Amino acid sequence: MRALGPLVYWHEFNMPCAVSYAAANAILRDRRFGRTPLDAPNHPDHLAPFYAVEAHSMLELEPPRHTRLRGLVLRAFTSRRIAELEPEIEALAHRLIDALRDDETDLIAGFAEPLPVTIIARLLGVPEEMVPELRRWSQAMVGMYQAGRTRADEDRAVTATSEFVTFLREYIAQRRSKPRDDLITHLIVAEDDGATLSTDEMISTCILLLNAGHEATVHSLGNAVKTLLEQGHYGTPVSEALVEECLRFDPPLHLFTRWAYDDIDVMGRVIPKGTQVACLLGAANRCPRHWDAPDHFNPGRVGKSHLAFGAGLHFCLGAPLARLELQVALSVLAARLPRLQLAAAPRYADIYHFHGLEALMTHPR
Repeated sequence: MRALGPLVYWHEFNMPCAVSYAAANAILRDRRFGRTPLDAPNHPDHLAPFYAVEAHSMLELEPPRHTRLRGLVLRAFTSRRIAELEPEIEALAHRLIDALRDDETDLIAGFAEPLPVTIIARLLGVPEEMVPELRRWSQAMVGMYQAGRTRADEDRAVTATSEFVTFLREYIAQRRSKPRDDLITHLIVAEDDGATLSTDEMISTCILLLNAGHEATVHSLGNAVKTLLEQGHYGTPVSEALVEECLRFDPPLHLFTRWAYDDIDVMGRVIPKGTQVACLLGAANRCPRHWDAPDHFNPGRVGKSHLAFGAGLHFCLGAPLARLELQVALSVLAARLPRLQLAAAPRYADIYHFHGLEALMTHPR
């Protein structure tokens, strides 16, 4: 596709697609592109519970609602709160490794999946025994973003949404009467010029933090371990540069879309108003015009911005937490399991446009 130019029409998805770093970066940063279509889509009645939550999600909103919501959430989701999680992430990583089998084991199921969802649960203040249920809800709901979803996928997502909303509505009510030092309590008290979050906005925010933070970080961590093992860099000291190179080399999300709010020139091509356009993040992160030897994994690569977390207005809110989890988890793995080896060829799951492993079979010790 890249040989055809920075923008290519992708017939399978029926939309233009940005495959170069410059084109994808320009689209993601241009405020004339947004997440919300100009014409409100008509969703079938059976999907109403899912889209009722989406209606309050920062991921799907534009200013001024997006600006207000993101500002309020950032008052609760502070860098200090994230940094304070480091000892918990480290202790949990050790605990999960202790529980791994001594023989062949799936590092996705045993390590990469439980770590981020447990941390998000703790951050929200949700009981840890809820983690299996949170994982089930999250996995069902993100099925709505996958290409080629079926009616069965939609029904699972709607059921999970309804159960998740009921749980959170009751839990938020408890926190209003019995506040604690957790993110839900901080979301309740967050205020900006007299504005606060409604209960529906808090529910959507909690679901977004869990679904986006859990699903993407599972893939980021699994992809990073696979890359380090295959490229011969497992055991290399885990620096910030190595974490960023893992994210660039094999990001957890390969496609994100925007809607054109005007006729917009991108790299010499005009995107007509009302057109949905795709940004291929995986291709942009390997763009030869932006990086030297883009298909070569280089843990000492001089820092340049990548698009694994997006860019612009909708840059991933959870990026600092994801980076911290990768830094700590990869360091603990290398220290505890220095002889970790692949036991079978890694298998990518058929979950496009997410990009992650179905399993990562390893010999841990």
